[in-house]
Amino acid sequence: MIMMKKMFVILMGILMMACGKEDETIKVGVSQIIEHPALDNTVVGFKKALADGGYGDIQIEVQNAQGDFATAQTIGAAYARDKDMILAVSTPSAQAAYNATKDKPILITAVTDPVSAGLVGDNISGTSDASPVDRQMELIRNLLPNAKRVGVVYNTSEQNSQILVDQMRVEAEKIGLEVVESGVTSINEIALALDNLLGQVDVLYTPTDNLVVSSTPLVLEKAGERRVPVVGSIEEQVAQGALATETIDYEKLGYQTGEMAVRILKGEDIKDMPVETLKDTKLIINRETAERYGIDLTDESVREATII
Repeated sequence: MIMMKKMFVILMGILMMACGKEDETIKVGVSQIIEHPALDNTVVGFKKALADGGYGDIQIEVQNAQGDFATAQTIGAAYARDKDMILAVSTPSAQAAYNATKDKPILITAVTDPVSAGLVGDNISGTSDASPVDRQMELIRNLLPNAKRVGVVYNTSEQNSQILVDQMRVEAEKIGLEVVESGVTSINEIALALDNLLGQVDVLYTPTDNLVVSSTPLVLEKAGERRVPVVGSIEEQVAQGALATETIDYEKLGYQTGEMAVRILKGEDIKDMPVETLKDTKLIINRETAERYGIDLTDESVREATII
């Protein structure tokens, strides 16, 4: 009788452990370096892909570092302890997460050049948002043929931004544009940098720099006061008043990353998944801003543009 009771207790314990394992909620931590529409949209797309893939009920926690790398490191360390998977949105967030763990699967998105950023390993993959910088420079030449000097403000502390500015310089020089740069290290320096830069240039270009894109209203206000058109890098900047951009769809990029997450949750090993890119781009022009600068929207070069 005693033996039967012991066996019953053991069997119940095994059943409870099994049920607990089966019912255990998958936990995904999303680390985002700063709030701005492009990064926000990648998270929206990521969640949609999980839901479409049958994982709409998993537990997703989103934390924002508000532009501070030390905070991103704290978030990454916490997720390394508590989560089953990490989505790192932007290069700084990805670096912070990868510093924290080499075991938990880390999916990255909105990262321009993972290799240069040191984001290579058996537990990390995802999607790159490499901007079509060549098309963006050609866009400046097409819309503003008289422009000779293009300005750019960027965060010198973000490797992603330095890579983009290096690419911009090469592509601009190919089409006869002189680049005037102004580096900043915090959001508080942007206004002064713009005041110094805008009097020297014919057009301002804003790359997918998290600090600068999150300051788009200030950038547009300053540029508007000096009548300097702004060519942006994401659709939301054009919606806010930038002249134009040639860009990728960040929600689609996040969705593509979410599809990779589904594959991992279904058993695929992340180390066998190469980093992916989104090939399609779209040309977007702000009608009101174009009219302000006398740009002909019937021209053949913008025939397929989305006018907003």
